[in-house]
Amino acid sequence: MSEQPLQTSIPSPCRRRCCLDEKDVCVGCFRTHQEILAWNQADDVKRLAILQECEHRKQNRKRSFS
Repeated sequence: MSEQPLQTSIPSPCRRRCCLDEKDVCVGCFRTHQEILAWNQADDVKRLAILQECEHRKQNRKRSFS
């Protein structure tokens, strides 16, 4: 039996620009490949943690190109 996605109040950060960089991080939403795979089964606490990591990666990427 397949597992159903959790019902949460936090939507996916997907921007439909899916393309993984050399570190397996999506250039659209900044989630890692593993975070993308885990998203549907993650509860709100885990999703918030993932989003926090995404924001951290996004800020680091901006600094790299400044």
